[in-house]
Amino acid sequence: MLRLGRSNLNLDITTLMMIDSLDMNDEHRELIANACKQAPHDKIIITHGTDTMAVTAKFLADTIKEKTIVLTGAMVPYKFGSSDGLFNLGSSLAFVQTLPHGVYVAMNGKYFEGHNVRKNKSTGEFELINAQ
Repeated sequence: MLRLGRSNLNLDITTLMMIDSLDMNDEHRELIANACKQAPHDKIIITHGTDTMAVTAKFLADTIKEKTIVLTGAMVPYKFGSSDGLFNLGSSLAFVQTLPHGVYVAMNGKYFEGHNVRKNKSTGEFELINAQ
């Protein structure tokens, strides 16, 4: 996806797990949090299934304060073609470079703070829990 998007950023890529996000539990989230804490970088993008992305974002936001972490994914899986995943990944690359430390979800050109986001299954979009 990075090659397809013509990204020339210097990135380190690590695969922690390849599971459906519906199968994730707090042990998996702890593994993600520990990997983020131990990473030498302070800007991290996590690709994640959308069904539990908000749960993981809140978990990380409660755990990590000194890094900028952006979670992203796709409503339409990349393997199906016509996916929003490439756009969301590109947006995440921009957001992670410009947002202050914190945990965020980036989808459809928008970003949301990790404590204040949910997936609206009826609209198929992410939204604020509490609009200010």
